[in-house]
Amino acid sequence: MFYRSTRGQAKNYTFEEAVMTGLGPDGGLFIPQEIPSLPTNWRQAWSQYSFQQLAVEILSLYIDDSQIPRADLTKLVESSYSTFRAEDVTPLFKVRDGLYILELFHGPTFAFKDVALQFVGNLFEYFLERKNSKEPAGGQTHRLTVVGATSGDTGSAAIYGLRGKKNVSVFILHPNGRVSPIQEAQMTTVLDKNVHNLSVEGTFDDCQDIVKNLFGNKEFNTRHHLGAVNSINWARILAQTVYYFQAYFSLLRSLNIDPASAEADKINFDFSVPTGNFGDVLAGYYAYRMGLPTNKLLIATNENDILYRFFASQAYEKQTGEDGGVKATLSPAMDILVSSNFERLLWYLARETGPSEGNAEELCDKAGQTVNGWMKELKEEGVFRVADKAVLKAREIFDAARVTDVETSAAIRAFYEPKNTAQTPYVLDPHTAVGVAAAEEYIQRENLKTYPSGPDVLICLATAHPAKFSEAVENSLNSVAGFNFEKDVLPTEFHGLLNKERRVTHVERADPQLIIQVIEKELREEGISF
Repeated sequence: MFYRSTRGQAKNYTFEEAVMTGLGPDGGLFIPQEIPSLPTNWRQAWSQYSFQQLAVEILSLYIDDSQIPRADLTKLVESSYSTFRAEDVTPLFKVRDGLYILELFHGPTFAFKDVALQFVGNLFEYFLERKNSKEPAGGQTHRLTVVGATSGDTGSAAIYGLRGKKNVSVFILHPNGRVSPIQEAQMTTVLDKNVHNLSVEGTFDDCQDIVKNLFGNKEFNTRHHLGAVNSINWARILAQTVYYFQAYFSLLRSLNIDPASAEADKINFDFSVPTGNFGDVLAGYYAYRMGLPTNKLLIATNENDILYRFFASQAYEKQTGEDGGVKATLSPAMDILVSSNFERLLWYLARETGPSEGNAEELCDKAGQTVNGWMKELKEEGVFRVADKAVLKAREIFDAARVTDVETSAAIRAFYEPKNTAQTPYVLDPHTAVGVAAAEEYIQRENLKTYPSGPDVLICLATAHPAKFSEAVENSLNSVAGFNFEKDVLPTEFHGLLNKERRVTHVERADPQLIIQVIEKELREEGISF
């Protein structure tokens, strides 16, 4: 299995090269040169597998034995998910008939990004150790300087995945004042020598643009061997495909339905995914393309709705206005102007609805050229438009909904204190509330009959524990008699977190050159020579 860039100028990268490079040299994102199909007997063979067993099977379809032998891959997977509090890693919770919540927040930082970043951190260490073991005594020591941007959860998940890792330094940029107090504390109270937090004046998009700028700076990248932890890194997306399969099997087991039966084929599996950067729902797209039965992938956005507007208008257009167009909402991890991972989907749309004359390699190159043109238009004009057939192709599997802050708060209240006596009360974080509100709107709009009255099952991805967003949850539920945030929501791991010692560097403006100066200063203080 080899990987290519979405912009057409890089191809035939191994899995290790794609993961350790992070971003293509042409600025594109790595994608597999082909999407593998599932084994013919996968439904029966995998039906009773644990999350870890599923992960090994799915990941091995994309990772050749020559890259990571199966025995080593198994150890990496087992180590990565031994840190999770739930035995199932990502358990499925039934709210009512036909509506489920896939809990992705049982990792070390209580957010879905732990699922990928615990694995990615171990991958980095594995590849570096193997590379250094081949060097002669006294030879070069290979290192990695990981640079990432976060709107909240990626930062802490990356830090917890990389803290203390040998020959890895990690720098996380977050927008000052635009992450929740718990998110900020989770990042800045980690005092390991190799962990560096940069609080940048600006928005998440400013931070993300700086990271892309650093990866595009050949001199800086070569000097420090940059690695990516944002979902631009292919390994992030790959690891996240696993929980879609876990949800599928968990649901069928809970209903006592054989995955290989005709009864299973009658169910429409719909996933509602709250997303800002498109990575979480893109993982579902890859699962679907591999062969996972999926009826719809519902893109749930907040008021930063570039994805929703694309499906409504065919235009991928940046919002304009105060703070560069980014609106501060109750779901800050989704307050993103441009969804980086959408570029991967755009490549498939360009390939499948673009020119049809030429051999397969020529058509892939043309798709890369098309994507490169779109990205250039976005950078220069703030917008690009695609043909009708591209949007129609995307709508075959995707739908989209936009959820306001008012609707987010209403969903938190409605699910904590449901009017339907058959519905189990549940505390939503504001991002999951966006996904749930979108699912409820989709059910009404499409007049769906949910299982067992009809064929549809809605699975909403819960991306974070509600305790990470105390203000939004408390404000939504403070009028509910008997609600007590500390008693009903706050896990013991968060007690005293806000009072712990912190280490963070404030950066006064979103300037790549200033960030370079800060990174190199702190690397020297860490004792790194370059």
